[in-house]
Amino acid sequence: MLSACASSIARASARTLSHHRLQASAAVSSHFAATTSKRTVTSKVGDRTAEHAWNKSCYSGIDYTISEDANVFDMVEKMAAYDVGCLVTKDKEAQCQRRENTHANISRCTLSFSTGKLSGVVSERDYVTKVALLGNSSKDMKVKQISTKAANLVMARPYDTVDACMDKMLSRDIRHLPLIDDMGQVVGIISIKDLIKECLDEKEHTLNQLASFAVGEGGHFVM
Repeated sequence: MLSACASSIARASARTLSHHRLQASAAVSSHFAATTSKRTVTSKVGDRTAEHAWNKSCYSGIDYTISEDANVFDMVEKMAAYDVGCLVTKDKEAQCQRRENTHANISRCTLSFSTGKLSGVVSERDYVTKVALLGNSSKDMKVKQISTKAANLVMARPYDTVDACMDKMLSRDIRHLPLIDDMGQVVGIISIKDLIKECLDEKEHTLNQLASFAVGEGGHFVM
């Protein structure tokens, strides 16, 4: 009798313990799911803009403009001197004026519309296809004869995202984008290389956060 009673109590205790374990496990799983749903890896993907790319571009420190009345040879010389593949063309001789952007604390080169307006862009591709391949003399041709005119230009704003700029370039098979502000003034120019660098920086940032997250260092909790 005592043996049967003890066995019954043992079975009941085992069932109770098993029940408590299941409840505890469910509670832990629920808490973990709730916690991980709030634990996120912050990323700057999509947050970077054309201005970020411009600030790091080789164009940001040079005079990236040329008069459309200059000869092509002068254009090639300037591209070679600055090691760039595209220049903004102006309809008159204009100075590239430096100004300080107080909001972002950056220095940028802005075309002065009182002395010259954007008339287009000219690239090394224009030289190859419209001068060299046709056997023309670069000293006998004007920049405006081979440039892409403003009416056909694809442009971007400094606050456009890197992704949006990349879409514009890929959709039109171009490698450079002039940047204009809300007043229509040219404030910079970026290349496909500048955008690729920004994309790689974004990916590296995300990978570093994921690596830190995996070892419990980089998790951020958001409400």
